[in-house]
Amino acid sequence: MILEDEVVLITGVGAGLGAQLARRAVAEGAKVVMAARSKRVTAEIQAEAGGAAIAVECDVRQEADCALAVETAVGHFGKLTGLVNSAYAHPGFEDLLETRDEALRDGIEVILHGALRMTRLAVPQLKAAGGGSIVNVGTMATRKPLRGQGGYAVAKAAMACATKYLAIELGEDGIRVNQAVMGWMDGPGVRFYLQMTAEGAGVPEQDIYDDIASRNPLGRIPTDRSCAGAILMLLSRYCSEVTGAVLDVNGGEHIPP
Repeated sequence: MILEDEVVLITGVGAGLGAQLARRAVAEGAKVVMAARSKRVTAEIQAEAGGAAIAVECDVRQEADCALAVETAVGHFGKLTGLVNSAYAHPGFEDLLETRDEALRDGIEVILHGALRMTRLAVPQLKAAGGGSIVNVGTMATRKPLRGQGGYAVAKAAMACATKYLAIELGEDGIRVNQAVMGWMDGPGVRFYLQMTAEGAGVPEQDIYDDIASRNPLGRIPTDRSCAGAILMLLSRYCSEVTGAVLDVNGGEHIPP
């Protein structure tokens, strides 16, 4: 198990990637604190985990909520060794100049400032544990612009830049900081998109799936469960010498030069 004896805090635990991250982290031996605004999904995982996972209601825009999540990890499991910043807010699917300032600010507040806020509070505990690992969850919308994703991509791009600086600044404390860039993920959100798009176009849902899947060498849309594994690898001791890196997790749809 690649995360044995690790204590990992995951933000943004919802029905998709966040839930799979929590489930797989437990399966890999970690103790997990699941930070989420809703406890519906986290309650199910907590029941499955048999004491290895605990849920905390957390809005990463709120300092007190973030502090409680970190305190919960240390209070229940004795330490904190890993953090996954997965919480996000999507400002909407309008063109960038049509995106309301309020929505754009909220996206940046959750994605960038939420990650920095949680990291700032987690770092003293990671230091106390002798070092640790932070993974920020990025998006391929920053690499391959798609109309209607501008507001979301801008916030994630800011997080990507912050990841590089944090890697430099925290390395001397034995804290690694990396980014996993996610593409299409076959989970609840994409399944809803497939259904909605197919109905709108009057074609079978499989046709929409096949079109998306054909864009990458693996010929499929990676599942959110399999994508979660790549993030957990970056958290693990298998990547002990990796920091400041960007890992593309998109089935090869984007292959860096």
